[in-house]
Amino acid sequence: MFSDSVTQALAYYVYRLLDPRDGSTFYVGKGRGNRVFEHADGVSENGDVVGDKLIRIREIKRAGLEVGHVVHRHGLDEPTAFEVEAALLDAYPGTTNLVGGHGSDERGVAHAKEIIERYEAVPIRPLSTLIAISVNQSAIERSSLYEAVRYAWRLSAVKARAADYVLAVSQGIVIGVFKADAWRPATPEFFPALTNAMPGRWGFVGKPAPEEVAQLYLRTRLPKRPRGSVNPVRYLGPE
Repeated sequence: MFSDSVTQALAYYVYRLLDPRDGSTFYVGKGRGNRVFEHADGVSENGDVVGDKLIRIREIKRAGLEVGHVVHRHGLDEPTAFEVEAALLDAYPGTTNLVGGHGSDERGVAHAKEIIERYEAVPIRPLSTLIAISVNQSAIERSSLYEAVRYAWRLSAVKARAADYVLAVSQGIVIGVFKADAWRPATPEFFPALTNAMPGRWGFVGKPAPEEVAQLYLRTRLPKRPRGSVNPVRYLGPE
């Protein structure tokens, strides 16, 4: 643990959690004080049980080892810490982070072709009530776009159930359109891939949207997020 004098010198910092069995980075975060050490219990700041991260930490402990802690940058203000965290998440794909870093949706790592598409894409024009969810590439690669977008999100269940369609978004561009048949609490009962219930988070069971609907939104660009917004869930509707 850091002493008071150390935490004062650190200010905001960005850190990585390492698996000592292979040296891999499995989590990237930012914080102050002793935040870097608070993952040992596998519980986030707001009390949510964090699935993949908790599983990895338990595996490390069962092997008789300890999680490695690396402070990547320190002495930062909060906006700078957000940017450094986002850059590290881009550099370490496959982490157990539930969401991408600050700004990764619009300004994250991308090929030149993707940059051109992003800024030349037609702005989205919602013709119905939509819920847009940002997904990171590593989540898609681990399963499928549908599995990556359907759970587990902190959102308003009332608003989600009122939405006509769910948009999967990557770096501000719509890459998938789905019809939610039902929204369920994020528990192993409804989502067997989860090992623990995630209180306050939701997911959906559904199917691809009809082709004529999908074509209205695929490859369109969402408006920029308000500065400081990190929630991967957005609600859109007709103007």
